[in-house]
Amino acid sequence: MSDLEKAAKDAVDAAANTEHLALIAAVLQAQQLTQQQAAPPAPVQQSSDSAAKWIGIGVGGSVFLLTVAVSAVAVAISAVALTICVLVLRSMWRDMQKGKGR
Repeated sequence: MSDLEKAAKDAVDAAANTEHLALIAAVLQAQQLTQQQAAPPAPVQQSSDSAAKWIGIGVGGSVFLLTVAVSAVAVAISAVALTICVLVLRSMWRDMQKGKGR
């Protein structure tokens, strides 16, 4: 094989390699484009919404607990008043039964 034939063969091989490299580069670019288009945008979460939510939950819970506490105090006062009323009425009933009420 002469130098001219070797050079021609090397030129053909180089051209084939160039075509392969160009094809590989085109495939890589196509993959990058499809990945960029297919990737959904990341959801953006605002921390102020989260903080406002927890502040609202805290305020709502506090109002609920305050309402329950006031209701519990009202029930306790009513129970004491009812107990005193029943004891007074029982005492009056016993006095009337014994004849002391006249």
